[in-house]
Amino acid sequence: MQAPKDCECFAHSTDSGRAADWQPLAEHLHNVARLAAARAAPFGCETLAETAGLLHDLGKYTDDFQRRLAGEAVRVDHATRGAQLALERYPGLGQLLAYAIAGHHGGLANGAESGERTALRERLARDGLPPLLDVWRQEIALPEALERPPLIVHSRERGMFQLSFLVRMLFSCLVDADYLDTEAFYDRVERLPNARRETLRAAPSPSLAALRDRLDAHLQGFAASRPVDRLRGDILDHVRGQATLPPGLFSLTVPTGGGKTLTSLAFALDHALAHGLRRVICVIPFTSIVEQTAASFRAALGELGETAVLEHHSAFVPSVADEGTKASDKLRLAMENWDAPIVVTTAVQFFESLFAARPSQCRKLHNIAGSVVILDEAQTLPLKLLRPTVAAIDELARNYGCTLVLCTATQPALNAPAFRGGLDEVRELAPDPPALYRRLERVRIGHLGEVDDAALVARLHGHEQVLCIVNNRRHARALYQAIAERPGDCHLSTLMCARHRSAVLAEVRARLDRGAPCRLVATSLIEAGVDVSFPVVYRAEAGLDSIAQAAGRCNRHGEDRAEDSPVWVFASAGEAWAPPPELKQFAQAGREVLRRHGEAPLAPAAIDAYFQLLYWQQGDEALDRHDLLGLLRCSRPDGLPLETLASRYRLIETTQVAVIVPYDEAARDALAALEHVPRCGGVARRLQPYLVQVPGRALAELRAAGAVQPVAEARWGEQFLALMNPDLYSPDFGLWWEEPTFVSTANTII
Repeated sequence: MQAPKDCECFAHSTDSGRAADWQPLAEHLHNVARLAAARAAPFGCETLAETAGLLHDLGKYTDDFQRRLAGEAVRVDHATRGAQLALERYPGLGQLLAYAIAGHHGGLANGAESGERTALRERLARDGLPPLLDVWRQEIALPEALERPPLIVHSRERGMFQLSFLVRMLFSCLVDADYLDTEAFYDRVERLPNARRETLRAAPSPSLAALRDRLDAHLQGFAASRPVDRLRGDILDHVRGQATLPPGLFSLTVPTGGGKTLTSLAFALDHALAHGLRRVICVIPFTSIVEQTAASFRAALGELGETAVLEHHSAFVPSVADEGTKASDKLRLAMENWDAPIVVTTAVQFFESLFAARPSQCRKLHNIAGSVVILDEAQTLPLKLLRPTVAAIDELARNYGCTLVLCTATQPALNAPAFRGGLDEVRELAPDPPALYRRLERVRIGHLGEVDDAALVARLHGHEQVLCIVNNRRHARALYQAIAERPGDCHLSTLMCARHRSAVLAEVRARLDRGAPCRLVATSLIEAGVDVSFPVVYRAEAGLDSIAQAAGRCNRHGEDRAEDSPVWVFASAGEAWAPPPELKQFAQAGREVLRRHGEAPLAPAAIDAYFQLLYWQQGDEALDRHDLLGLLRCSRPDGLPLETLASRYRLIETTQVAVIVPYDEAARDALAALEHVPRCGGVARRLQPYLVQVPGRALAELRAAGAVQPVAEARWGEQFLALMNPDLYSPDFGLWWEEPTFVSTANTII
């Protein structure tokens, strides 16, 4: 291979053998600096991001790296040199840039203590790195000084939390810019004019104004033939009337069945257009309803919906080996960057990314800035991480130009000062929530005491149409097997891929609409925003918020009188179906509030009392189980525990891995495409509705048995794991692996 001439430095090489085809290093650094600055503009940190872009590959200005590009087997640390220079040139702020620069390939490290990655302090002290060639000073002009970030300080005790958040945002700008410029270079080299069909930016996105026009046309087509429809229209008009209020924190407290889904979207589009915000991100608690919500948005947006709405259920998380060390390795990764005007994603994706350390997880973060974020079913925010989660919500609104809407029928009590470190100035969008509750009261709550499965099955058989919700997947499966003897008996589980669940729900709705028998057994995945209406519902004991959500699936559209629409709460008999300890605490608090508020158990006053009691019972320590805020309080800018935060902020403690189910022809076509597409981002998006999350230990068993294998491993590593044994996927239950570890895990997962 032809080596570059003296004083010519390059960022990326090709297989052509001609250095003339390579990307000049100065070109790459300036491109990345420009792209990173544009991504940081929504939070006013253009100069910081631009400087990180100029410095991130500065270590490539060395003879060793240029010899490596020419084909020599030389190992070079090219990221540390730029981090060192950032700190030398810019004491203080340079420290923050150093985290991002040093980690732009391998991920963010802790400042002081090594974890899986070498601590930044140790890397910055590293000597013996190859000397920089003088040509870098001629090609790269660094700013004389850095502008301080325009952060609005929350409090002294939250200072390091805010700095760690800023580092992650800058890191996101850098890794996305680096990826995009590297991708553009290799696309040109490989002469791939159509490559973008399979990249993340497959087609131009419609404007928010065009989307609002299309939504308005859809909403005008609704007939207000029922009282509940007219009330939904009143709520919609009232909420949209407040879209010109300044950005910040809002709540939308509307009882189930009040039309929150499209009302929140209409407000978000109006508000974004009024204030120049960039996109709408809808955060859903469960993967089970991402596809439903995305489908609802697409239907409302007509022909624009398909290109406007991105649904992101789960990440294809690469292994460390998959992430590689070469620049071109990053092009193999299915890294999502949320560049669509409307994103529908899960709470796991959204919140874990805000605390993440890996480039593949952090790449999308900068696109959250300047967005309207709808936190759907806000009551499901995880208790064990509630205080750091609330801090993240506050920080997005305080410093990153976001408006956040806590949207739920059962509003959690997160306002300061009652909630320590809580939210300030949260504005309610709904018109008089207590009055709305009275007008939308459609059920009666009753308690059956302890009920064993035989008695429960007899009760279910006594109804032609009934919904039964239990607290774990194994119980749901056992109950379904006990009743599955008549037409219309159905089962819904998170072990089904999203496309499968959608098919089951379509059949359920069709049966309900025509009055056919329909007995559905499910876990709580049915509760969060799923638009079904049963005449009677049974709910295993849980928190009061869960009971309220279950009640939202009963007489949803006011078809019957409230007196004739029972929601029966019961305690499951036997240790086999005992809920996990945390759920027992929720149920205990729910029972206590039900005793106090028996006349109106689902009214806003009862819900507020429930959450205040629950948070008091838990205590501050339990609401930050891993003491993440305490860890940050004791830190300094040069010792931010970034890797530790990422490892401890886990909404689901058990490691979950996405397995692709070849459920239909579309899934099989997408899997086949992985064998030949030049980039995998577009295929990764097409595969989102076909994922099932599997616990890590169970996945090891599945792989050992050959039931799950990587697809096109030579091209994409182990990112795309697909089910190869169709016998393990049932049309009734979804994926099931009869291995003790998996079974015991399924007993605690909804």
